[in-house]
Amino acid sequence: MRICSGLFTLLLLTGCQHAGPAQSPATLPEAPSLSSNVLQNVDYAQVLEQPYTPADMRLSYGAAPLQFGDLWLPKKSERPAPLVIFVHGGCWLNQFDLKHSYPAASALQDLGYAVWSIEYRRTGDPGGGWPGSLEDIVQAIEYIQKQTTLPLDLSHITLAGHSAGGHLALLASHALQSPVDKVIGLAPIVNIESYAKGDNSCQTATSKFMSGTPEERPERYSQANPVNFSFDKNVTLLAGEKDSIVPLPTNPLPEAQFISVPGAGHFDWVHPQTQAFSYFVDLLETN
Repeated sequence: MRICSGLFTLLLLTGCQHAGPAQSPATLPEAPSLSSNVLQNVDYAQVLEQPYTPADMRLSYGAAPLQFGDLWLPKKSERPAPLVIFVHGGCWLNQFDLKHSYPAASALQDLGYAVWSIEYRRTGDPGGGWPGSLEDIVQAIEYIQKQTTLPLDLSHITLAGHSAGGHLALLASHALQSPVDKVIGLAPIVNIESYAKGDNSCQTATSKFMSGTPEERPERYSQANPVNFSFDKNVTLLAGEKDSIVPLPTNPLPEAQFISVPGAGHFDWVHPQTQAFSYFVDLLETN
């Protein structure tokens, strides 16, 4: 495992220091090379401006109106496609829905992946918040794992979550009846207890999601905190050096792989024209 925090060169990340047992650098992808059209530290509005291809289908995994997912399938694929299950973020709040995941899902579709982007009940929705939001994510993942009639390679599944969706993806990976192959946290909220004590707009939304502060709901926070669980090398956390919404200067999960990308901001991970997104794609392709 390597924790990387150095200057970005034209070809790869440097300035890495080891933390825990060292792994071969070959286990992680090289950073993509920069070009003149690669963006960094984009904002939410820039993500929404990106073009996208509509999903091929919408499938309901539960009876509630928000218990559905949009599914993209590769075009002209001659074999079942590896599946990326995506959990969108938005501070767990219901004013942020899965639509901002569409550009990323479309880009992955063009690269030959099937993408299942999950909608779920969030803070402000009946049944949303803790633990309902997590229960929806688990139910959605287990639903798509059973869809054997679709052209999906269910032996190659990556679970990825961005921001608050990364928090839910990490927790869901421990609750699944059938495990997934990889878990990737994209700027994930990991230590929810310490995150709740911050003062940015997303941090202050944590107590709404949890129905109280860590001092008021210690048992809830303990159950909802990924740092209280064990993770293995199949879990990777991707962080942006310039992320002020979910700052991750160091690895909060020592058992997992951790990569900090210089110059990347919070929304770079869901914007297909960024260096960070290219790094995400490279990681999907790494065995």
